[in-house]
Amino acid sequence: MSDDFELDTDDLKRRMEGAMQNLKTEFASLRTGRASGSMLEPIQVEAYGQMTPINQVGTINVPEPRMVTINVWDKSMVGKVEKAIRESGLGINPQLNGTIIMLPIPELNEERRRELTKVAGQYAEHARVSIRNVRRDGMDQIKKAKADGMSEDDQKFWEAEVQELTDKMIKGVDAALEHKQAEIMQV
Repeated sequence: MSDDFELDTDDLKRRMEGAMQNLKTEFASLRTGRASGSMLEPIQVEAYGQMTPINQVGTINVPEPRMVTINVWDKSMVGKVEKAIRESGLGINPQLNGTIIMLPIPELNEERRRELTKVAGQYAEHARVSIRNVRRDGMDQIKKAKADGMSEDDQKFWEAEVQELTDKMIKGVDAALEHKQAEIMQV
């Protein structure tokens, strides 16, 4: 058994990258004072008896830097989409124009910018925790293999591999957080 151990570092890397991808999705939903269709991604609308992403009930456009529009395909859904946006916590007041919902993006004040940087920090910390949990899983696999007869040199090699991957991913989270915070604080 000792010579046969092969840690699936690709699986660990894939799981850590999943945490990074989730972080990027969460960051995209944070308003930075500029209009972006991605800020509506987390919003779900009850459509035809089930929860549906907002981009599956209408076309999302960004016609100008401080405006997002949603052209709702089904007239009967306009009220539900408007309600979902109001209840989403984005702090945007939708305006109706037939089947088009206009979302004017207000200027962010200093206090709101600071709040958003704290939220971004929380998202980053969740990503770090997820990455560390994947690291722990890898280390547990190595410990189990050590108990099954793996040599100490092999153990140290695999532990170094897992730690190197973890450090690289954590550095990526920190860089993404720094970039997002700078983007939020930019006036």
